[in-house]
Amino acid sequence: MRLRTILLILSLLALVSTAVGGIYYYYSLQESALVLARRRAAGQTEVLTNQISSFLSQNQKPVKALASLAELQRAAADPGEANLAAANLVLDRFQKALDVDVCYLLNRKGMTIASSNRRSLDSFVGHNFAFRPYFKQALAGKAAKYLALGTTSKKRGAYYSSPVLGPKGKIAGVAVIKAPISLLETSIVQGDMDATLLVGPHDVIFSSSRPEWVNKTLWPSTLEDWEAIARTRQFGEGPWPWSGIRRTGEHKVADQRGEEYLYYTRPVTNFPGWRVYYLTDLSMVTQWAFKPYVRTTGVVVLGLCIFAGLGVYFLYRKASQEINRRRSAELELRRSEERYRRLYHKTPALLHSIDPNGRLMNVSDYWAEAMGYSDQEVIGRRLVDFLTPASRRHAEREVLPRFFRTGNAKDISYQFVKKNGEVVDVLLSAIAERDDEGRMVNSLAVLVDVTALKHTEEELRQAQDKLSEYSRDLERQVRQRTREITSFMKYTPAVVYMKDADGRYIMVNSRFEELFEMSTERVWGNTVDSLFPPDIASRFHRYDQMVVRGKQPVQVEERIPQESGFNTYLSVRFPIINEIGEVSRICGIMLNITDLKRAQEKLRLLSGSIMESQEKERRAIARELHDELGQVLTALRIDAVWLRQRLAEADPKAGSRADNMCDLIDQTIIEVRGIATRLRPPALEDLGLVDALEWHTSDFERRTGIACVFKALQVPEVEDQLAIAAYRVAQEALTNVARHSGATDVEVVLGAEDGMLNLSVIDNGDGFSVELLSEGKELGIAGMRERASLAGGSLAIKSAPGRGTEVRLSVPLKPTAGETS
Repeated sequence: MRLRTILLILSLLALVSTAVGGIYYYYSLQESALVLARRRAAGQTEVLTNQISSFLSQNQKPVKALASLAELQRAAADPGEANLAAANLVLDRFQKALDVDVCYLLNRKGMTIASSNRRSLDSFVGHNFAFRPYFKQALAGKAAKYLALGTTSKKRGAYYSSPVLGPKGKIAGVAVIKAPISLLETSIVQGDMDATLLVGPHDVIFSSSRPEWVNKTLWPSTLEDWEAIARTRQFGEGPWPWSGIRRTGEHKVADQRGEEYLYYTRPVTNFPGWRVYYLTDLSMVTQWAFKPYVRTTGVVVLGLCIFAGLGVYFLYRKASQEINRRRSAELELRRSEERYRRLYHKTPALLHSIDPNGRLMNVSDYWAEAMGYSDQEVIGRRLVDFLTPASRRHAEREVLPRFFRTGNAKDISYQFVKKNGEVVDVLLSAIAERDDEGRMVNSLAVLVDVTALKHTEEELRQAQDKLSEYSRDLERQVRQRTREITSFMKYTPAVVYMKDADGRYIMVNSRFEELFEMSTERVWGNTVDSLFPPDIASRFHRYDQMVVRGKQPVQVEERIPQESGFNTYLSVRFPIINEIGEVSRICGIMLNITDLKRAQEKLRLLSGSIMESQEKERRAIARELHDELGQVLTALRIDAVWLRQRLAEADPKAGSRADNMCDLIDQTIIEVRGIATRLRPPALEDLGLVDALEWHTSDFERRTGIACVFKALQVPEVEDQLAIAAYRVAQEALTNVARHSGATDVEVVLGAEDGMLNLSVIDNGDGFSVELLSEGKELGIAGMRERASLAGGSLAIKSAPGRGTEVRLSVPLKPTAGETS
């Protein structure tokens, strides 16, 4: 029993020791695996970040080269059909050479005017991308990089933009290259236990090795977050649901299925707001620790003692760590080599490597395709065999010896000969790789095809020659026009001058010098304030400001003092507008109309004299009608009444005829009094203008049956001549209403305001077109205008077909002397 007990106890102790050792080993191995996984994830995150940054920068130089081409510059500055066709051809070539999704050109407003996908259903042509940050940065003169989901193609891609300069170095448009992210996604896809994510602003997953996470938010988001994402228009129209990933601890997350991951993150260089996340499945890390534990437990069960087990545990642990490190290092090395090889061959640039003897060791696929050779035809041959004779001599004598000595070459101009005999111009830059002893073992050279640039330079030179010839012809035309303008300025009878925007004289003619008795040297560069008296200067300055503010010509009559007295000039000032819509020059032309004004004044005095004679004649006729004819008619009526009374009983028929004679005489007396009153109403002389108009409107309503309303608004006493003018205008206007308007209502309004007497006659008649009014035929209107002018006022007629007519008289209550403008 004791032996069995001892064996049992020893067995139990051995079992317990083994179990304890196995458990300790398991947890130790698990912790080691976690530490290793963290290190591996951190390193992998850094590698991926660098690779993504390198990938996203590879098209920066090509887009700058694209923006510098003359075809795009001409199309952006002048989007004609020929220029757009040339730009589209260049965009097609770049798209094919760079193996990108699309190359396109935007104008200054963000509208796509040329694109390599113009024939596709999702063509960019006609679409506006002014809202894109890469357009705004390029329009500000900076090259830009941008990751986004296309609003037209609905494809994810990397955008590269650069400003396109137009004439005089101004930005005329923006060149854009959109590259696919297929290579980027190939580089970040890892094994089954790993997941990689490229996350943009607002935590939107832009690219991932797990397709189900793409275009979702990494962390839970709110409706406000969705609105912020939608405003950027960087990730489509949404929605952007949550990916289900949540944090469970430090550097630990879990997905919707409950699977836990270790995660590390780093920002992407030169892409603010963008980060790379690297996730490692914790269950796979646990299996690394569990499988060795099972194998170790089997050995322990077969009889290994606890000390041997511990020894095996430690040895196995060390071996596992070393093997895992080596495997990880070998895997990273293979991946790095594969990425380098892919970048080397897929980069849209001419790349080659030479050995210390100048023989080609390797060429990129783009190099072989551009030169027309296969890899087997060029590997092992000397680089100089592909150069023109002149470039070969330059390379053998100067470039290659210096390169082998210094290990560096930059912007070397060569001419390569393609397989088909075509010569291309390139710029070569190279760097050498040396061993520990300083000997060159390898090199990498980059060639940039500048053939199109050379052709562009030649075209630019020819264009400059044509421009010089055009400039000479333009100078000849300018001299001719200058002579013509000088002759006009010299011999025109008008005063002509020109000022700048600040009011300084920059040109005057000889008439200006004669009028103001100032030489050209005295006038140039000075303003009116320094040349003329204050009253004249302020008036000239006021008219100039009217031109500047209104940007319209201004015509005024100005009185200029001269030795013979004041002369009147008709002055026309007009602006010259520059390309930005501002007044750059003020021009003036002044013509002496003194004789014309004197003739007009004489004519006005003559008209006034005629109208005054008419008024006197009307007054005399009215008096004769009222006194002479009225007395005769009254005497006839007395005799007719006497005759009617005598014949009423003796001869009833004769009495009836006498009675009719009385009625006819009464009616004649009324008509004669009406005529006399209309010729010269007594109320106008005895009571004034207001009572005269009130009587006339009442009489007009009685005679015509047209409703007539008269309103008097605070009218002061009016002198006799002004009252006659206002009364005659109202009389003529009401006569026109009765004859022509077909109105049913008319309103006469008399008032005074700001020293002016205003009379308005407004009807609701048929109206007419004022533009078709002929004063030569409508003598009544001409007479009204003449009376208004003689009174120192104005007459305005406002009418339209179907909208009635308004005749408005405005005259000063106290005539004042002054200039008219």
